[in-house]
Amino acid sequence: MEKVELAPLRPLDEFLWEAARFQVPAINDPERWANRVTSNLLYYQTNYMILAIVIFLLVGVFHPVQMIFGFLSVAAIFGIFVYLSNNQAHLRRFKRQHPGVCTAAILACGYVVIHLFGSVIVFLFGIALPLFVIFLHASLRLRNLKSKITNKVEYVGLHRTPMGVLLEALGMESEAGS
Repeated sequence: MEKVELAPLRPLDEFLWEAARFQVPAINDPERWANRVTSNLLYYQTNYMILAIVIFLLVGVFHPVQMIFGFLSVAAIFGIFVYLSNNQAHLRRFKRQHPGVCTAAILACGYVVIHLFGSVIVFLFGIALPLFVIFLHASLRLRNLKSKITNKVEYVGLHRTPMGVLLEALGMESEAGS
């Protein structure tokens, strides 16, 4: 397996404040919107990871057992999905053709499992809220030249990062280099 490197932490000024430029995405052009989201996920991945951990920990302080259960449930479902899609050709094709459907299915299965054990609110705030905040930022944040170049380097394979591996597992590796 190739060496996976953690992407650098981007400055807060570039991530959120003065240097950041935000704009509502063109909803009528879903391919361009998906490209923006994927590009931002790759470029700001360390910032997003820290943001998700902070939200996750804040919710986890108030509901630690339910948070751990929710995290383990979603992780187990994701692991099963990756295992099945890597070992069955028809699932692998479906994953590549419909990555959004696969991601939604993973979250829906996680929701059902957690619902069965009565931890839905904790799931929504602890796991779904960080994902929503990250998706919202990645959708609204305009890309800059530096992020485009960094993403091309990731796509060519000169650097492997955790987000690149995750996007590849979800079947979005072709979008990651766009």
